[in-house]
Amino acid sequence: MKLAFLLLTALALVGCASIGPGTVSRDRFDYTSAIADSWKSQMLLNLVKLRYGDAPVFLDVGQIVSGYTVQSTFTAAGSVFSTSGVVPGVPNSSLTLGAQGQYIDRPTITYTPLSGERFARSLMTPIPPAALLGMIQAGNPADAVLRIAAHAINGIHNRYGGDLRARPADPEFYVLLQELRQIQLSGTIGLRVRRVDRDEAVLMTFRKERDSALVAEVRAVRELLGLDPDAQEFQIVYSSVAANDKQIAILSRSILEILIDLSSFIAVPPAHVADRRVTATSEPEMGPNGPIQPLIRIDSSLERPADAFLAVPYRGYWFWIDDRDMPSKRLFSFLMFLFTLVETGAKDNAPVLTIPTQ
Repeated sequence: MKLAFLLLTALALVGCASIGPGTVSRDRFDYTSAIADSWKSQMLLNLVKLRYGDAPVFLDVGQIVSGYTVQSTFTAAGSVFSTSGVVPGVPNSSLTLGAQGQYIDRPTITYTPLSGERFARSLMTPIPPAALLGMIQAGNPADAVLRIAAHAINGIHNRYGGDLRARPADPEFYVLLQELRQIQLSGTIGLRVRRVDRDEAVLMTFRKERDSALVAEVRAVRELLGLDPDAQEFQIVYSSVAANDKQIAILSRSILEILIDLSSFIAVPPAHVADRRVTATSEPEMGPNGPIQPLIRIDSSLERPADAFLAVPYRGYWFWIDDRDMPSKRLFSFLMFLFTLVETGAKDNAPVLTIPTQ
């Protein structure tokens, strides 16, 4: 009887204890990791699909509702046949004990395809030049940001890898990026916002420097961009050419254009090139200091790589980023950040859910 009492007490305690608080920390981190991994895999797969002329498909995880059910039952039955028991003090009787438990985890996950207006706004709208300059001001390398997200700066064109309108960069473009990076490291570049005719204008400023090397670099940038040699502030506008020598016109790219350009760096299998399923990967361009390194390295192999930061299967091959390739990993993470940056439209309010306790 003591055993039955202990079992009954334990089941009662289990039935009264709440499982909700204990699931919060576990579920939050598990779902965060799962969503992050699937988001990265989706991005890499879409890069590969664009390389092969396939249509990209993006699915957002709209909502996750995780519901738990815990049920327990306990049964006990006994009957007395006589007063003379085999065991002293215990009647001749039969005793039946039974216990049953059930645990159910039933999450509900909602997926929202990126289409229609959201597709156009998120993927096809050019990134505002002010946002690009803001990222540079935040410490991101100026040469990397502009090389990824700018088609042209004051008429100096960047390389583009899309098959339909592929073109090499103007020779001055890489020189401009190198000079801008050196000026950025010195802290000479600054940004400020000024209201002009009820609109906010973003201005880039060049502080006066006494360092002769920096003075020469700032002068070189002014000459390359055709800027006023004496002005200290220049208005940032979205355009292919500047209207005057006090403007810096940046023709920025959309996320879709960035994805198409980055996909051109993928090292596709030679067998697919021979079968004309995909175009060959272009050779690196030459800059002022030699060959220009690819923005990102995405390799391909028949076998799944053992040490990959990220790997996805496509058409019988694995496409992957090496976990030891820090520049490619950083650029891929930056790409994910850019993708969230362009999502500027207001989203519908999420419905209020009431989850019953079961």
